[in-house]
Amino acid sequence: MITKTETLEDNPPAGGKKEEKDEEETKLKKKISKKDSPMAKLLNDSPNPPEVGDLVEGPVIGIEKSSVFIDLHPFGTGIIYGREFLQASDVLRKVNIGDNIAAKVIDRDTNKEGYIELSLKEARQALLWSEAELAIANKTIFELPIKEANKGGLILEWQNIQGFLPASQLKAEHYPRVEDADKDKILDELKKLVDTKLSVSIITADAKEGKLIFSEKDPEKKEKEKIIDKYEVGDVAEGEITGIVDFGIFVKLEDGLEGLVHISEIEWGLVEDPRSLFSVGDKVNVKIIEIKSGKISLSIKALKENPWKNAASKYKKDDEVTGVVIKYNKHGALASIEEGVAGLVHVSEFEGEEDLKKTLELGKTYIFKIAIFDPKEQKMTLSYKKD
Repeated sequence: MITKTETLEDNPPAGGKKEEKDEEETKLKKKISKKDSPMAKLLNDSPNPPEVGDLVEGPVIGIEKSSVFIDLHPFGTGIIYGREFLQASDVLRKVNIGDNIAAKVIDRDTNKEGYIELSLKEARQALLWSEAELAIANKTIFELPIKEANKGGLILEWQNIQGFLPASQLKAEHYPRVEDADKDKILDELKKLVDTKLSVSIITADAKEGKLIFSEKDPEKKEKEKIIDKYEVGDVAEGEITGIVDFGIFVKLEDGLEGLVHISEIEWGLVEDPRSLFSVGDKVNVKIIEIKSGKISLSIKALKENPWKNAASKYKKDDEVTGVVIKYNKHGALASIEEGVAGLVHVSEFEGEEDLKKTLELGKTYIFKIAIFDPKEQKMTLSYKKD
């Protein structure tokens, strides 16, 4: 099993001549160079096939001298070979048939036989930066060794990525206190921290710039617990939005205390991008729905009437309803029959995904028949009623 903490080497392993490697790579490319093969057709005909840059995961189904094959059902087979194999050879040597591997799609068109080209190294980097972003959201604390010091702060390393801890982000007991802010004296004080460990959190993670910024500052745990003790589940409070991410928004209830409104708790209806509804600095009313392990979960939609309650008295199985197509997913199309109440039209009613999208266009209104209706579970299945 490949874990996210294993190290990938950039340099190819010693041994073997470059000419032999190039020849072997050329042979492998020829092996997978047949155009319009059944595998290529499977890839292109599959619903929502992976695109370049996507992270995918699947079990290893084949291992050769310089290539590894991964089952990406139902999309086909992925391959790690050539340079990508060499760059991850230390990890791939430990792979066995059946092990799950997460990899990044780097090419799905070059290999005419339909193999999806994958990179373990790029997947590792993508996962690390995603992990860094999650650490920011969760305010995770790491104990990391200080590698170097400069006049601006400290250099440390996390998951083989170098990061920077500005002197301004040090706690009071570690901050260099020198006369006249002499930079040389500051550097001398900072050097005293080299080879020691500090408890820090990630405050900036920019994958494009390769920038990782740390801070030693963090509210004392006891102080935070005192603040949390003032609140109970069910309380309603006004807060300020301090951050917006794909999976929700962060709301500051007071200094030293933030909570998360998950994207599923923003509206009763579908929310695709929280940024389209809110901006950092907005004031919002929220309801506390959970307090656990020093974290507070919040909801905005809990302060609004649940539309499924009214829907229970308005609709029933076999009713004909009018709905607007609002989204496609791997199962079919979602159609909203009123604000916050939507049902799935399954792709099995159509010849395939393409036929579904041609028949039911986004934003257009159609007549459906309710096939399954369960307002308690907030679930509904619709059947398209053809003219």
